[in-house]
Amino acid sequence: MAIARSALVVDDERDIRELLVLTLGRMGLRVDTAADLSSARAQLAQGSYDLCLTDMRLPDGSGQELIEHIAQKYADIPVAMITAFGNVEAAVTALKAGAFDFVTKPVDLAVLRRLVQHALDLNQQRKSAPASARLLGDSPRMQQLRQTIQRVARSQAPVYISGESGVGKELVARLIHEQGSRAGGSFVPVNCGAIPSELMESELFGHKKGSFTGAHADKEGLFQAAQGGTLFLDEVAELPLHMQVKLLRVIQEKSVRPVGAPAELPVDVRILSATHKNLAKLVEDGKFRQDLYYRINVIELAVPPLRQRREDIAQLAEAILKRLAGETADKLPTLSEEAEAALTAYPFPGNVRELENILERAVALCDGQSIEVSDLYLPEVDSLIGLEADMPLRPVAAAPSPAVPAGLADGTALPDAIEQMERETIQKALEANRYNKTKTAAQLGITFRALRYKLKKLEME
Repeated sequence: MAIARSALVVDDERDIRELLVLTLGRMGLRVDTAADLSSARAQLAQGSYDLCLTDMRLPDGSGQELIEHIAQKYADIPVAMITAFGNVEAAVTALKAGAFDFVTKPVDLAVLRRLVQHALDLNQQRKSAPASARLLGDSPRMQQLRQTIQRVARSQAPVYISGESGVGKELVARLIHEQGSRAGGSFVPVNCGAIPSELMESELFGHKKGSFTGAHADKEGLFQAAQGGTLFLDEVAELPLHMQVKLLRVIQEKSVRPVGAPAELPVDVRILSATHKNLAKLVEDGKFRQDLYYRINVIELAVPPLRQRREDIAQLAEAILKRLAGETADKLPTLSEEAEAALTAYPFPGNVRELENILERAVALCDGQSIEVSDLYLPEVDSLIGLEADMPLRPVAAAPSPAVPAGLADGTALPDAIEQMERETIQKALEANRYNKTKTAAQLGITFRALRYKLKKLEME
């Protein structure tokens, strides 16, 4: 006989407790109740629960304190906050503290049932959905990113995914969806920058027949298409201001009004968003609404650029080459040692997407089964030591910056001048480390293999 799942309801209002006990009982749950914070803590210590619902205001404390207590000691229990209608700040604070979701008073029973069902599905989903192998890399940054994805997947809070173009923000959003309680629903990605401004409201919220010229039939919007699942708003910074207002209302009220419709329709959608732009700066400049920024940025998840996890490049390159080989994997081209070192030293301003493009071109152009440096066609920028796409070139720490070669001022080609600067920098680092190549590579901020490649390229071996 299956063991009944259980819930703890914490509220000082007897009528609310009885309503929730009746509603959850009809869903097959065993329900315990507590009227204050101390009783709730005692119940949690004695029993095992699959879900907790707590009011925001309690006689001896707050629901916020209970959420933090559960996050610290009972992290596997999804907890949802019951807030007063319109108290968005309290809901956001609860989500930041680790709440699974929130529901407002007066409690809409349909919304409550959906919330409870998502919470009950969550633990089973987490057990059956291990971290996807598609997010490759064993660097500390990637290990931390995968752990963070697992944590945010168990919540219903809006997540803002930041990162440069090409780092894989949509992949991260898909993994959050797949590892959460909504995995059985649709994942609907939307590129906000690709929808014409005049069509955006219709595309997102739908429209009724005859609501405008060309509306020949009712149309379901993308919010309705994502019902029960996840809506991913990519390049959210491209939303025009009038749509930002409408999106804010949808997030707060959990309902949409199709163009030409007389009433709003409830929607059950988790919102993930992303952009490569600095959203906080856009808020400062008045180009993005501050209230919307705080609603979609309840949890921020930063995806690192490829140059900050160079140790993952070889693994990524191997996976990309296998994918490109497809069914002819026995003829899989491989990177020469020099080509791998060149990729590791390259700063990749276009990140993983650029790596894919470089390797796809190299596979098409290489002779035989070995990809050489010449097949990569890397831009000349790959010879700049310490280059970061988001900061100017700077001298390497602990090695004096050589003077700009005089020849550069009187017509020497830029690549030759750069090589001269690089040769002098490496030479000084070698001398400072008594020609210990391992220490020299560490001082220069590159891998040992990249240093070997550069020594060979510059004829310094």
